[in-house]
Amino acid sequence: MDFSLTDEERAVRDTVRSFITREVMPLEQEVLRRERTHQPGLDRSELRELQLKAKKFGFWGLATPEEYGGMDLPAVMQSLIWTELGRTFVPFRFGGEADNILFHATEEQKREFLIPTIEGERISCFAITEPGAGSDAANIRLSARRDGDDWILDGEKTFITNGNDADFAIVVAVTDREKGARNGGATAFLVDRAMGWRSEFIQTMGEGGPASLIFEGVRVPHRNILGEVGQGFTLGMEWIGKGRYTIPSHAIGIAERVLQMAIDQANTRETFGAKIGTNQAIQWMIADSETELEAARWLVLRSAWTVDQGLDPRHASSMGKLYGAGMVNRVVDRALQIHGGMGYTRELPIERWYRQVRLYRIFEGTDEMQRLIISRDLLRGYTKIGGHLA
Repeated sequence: MDFSLTDEERAVRDTVRSFITREVMPLEQEVLRRERTHQPGLDRSELRELQLKAKKFGFWGLATPEEYGGMDLPAVMQSLIWTELGRTFVPFRFGGEADNILFHATEEQKREFLIPTIEGERISCFAITEPGAGSDAANIRLSARRDGDDWILDGEKTFITNGNDADFAIVVAVTDREKGARNGGATAFLVDRAMGWRSEFIQTMGEGGPASLIFEGVRVPHRNILGEVGQGFTLGMEWIGKGRYTIPSHAIGIAERVLQMAIDQANTRETFGAKIGTNQAIQWMIADSETELEAARWLVLRSAWTVDQGLDPRHASSMGKLYGAGMVNRVVDRALQIHGGMGYTRELPIERWYRQVRLYRIFEGTDEMQRLIISRDLLRGYTKIGGHLA
């Protein structure tokens, strides 16, 4: 059994690490300064400039098929890259990406929505969550009523990432209430902001924030249906599933960076005439963090490997998401404790990570939903203890 990276994986990982170190990390102090004055860490033009620099390195559209100018990288490779992105808190991501379900679009829709999104000319958001339907996505209420060649959308979505910036939304709405969302009663629509929906910013404990989207009699042409009528819930689950290994991959990068900060602090900070790293309490926090970090790394890489093997990734991905999200919260908490009062200030990024990673246990499937999936798979015999090695 070989746990080493291939030469290609190592080369890609190292190239991304070099780019992040030389082009992105130098912006960290300015990002912290801006955020302390309630400004965005990066504005849209600065993000675009960084993305174009990365494109010169060949990094454009990590998951985007080659026919659309992307790299179409395997899931393991994408996981390694997301880990490198997590090593900085600068809100950077590679360009050339689009929501994975947009590739179900018709040729006309691809020209109007998919291609401009890949090229960075348009911003999208995915809207399924509602005030009364978060983890229970099948309980959505936003309705779409047929009116000739159009559909009329009424209702509200909430906690929508990019909702305040997007110029179009992928909206999952109820089209047949009797069938129910899971059984073909929900449909996905491509809805331009110009069609009449509005967004309301939601302030959170993290930097930036999601939005509520309000639909009041918004008229959408039938040609703007994504996929087929009744396919909305299936597309929604496909969209959510993508985050099950990318989010904990990002968490691993954060944990690596913050653990190194804790080690550096333990080796330099002195109290009572000795380095604090000589204290057993500090040593155990570092040891526990390293152990949990390595456990998360292999759970997450295994979930990505499962995707690449063409196997059903849901069970492995749920374990990776559950453990990875919990791990990074514990590691950041310990690092803050090791830094003492300075860790609690906004002069260092640790308190920022502390607020950021708390979200990882909630979005793209809460801890509780991951536990439900994992236990249900075992109780119903969908998988065996030990997974593919059983």
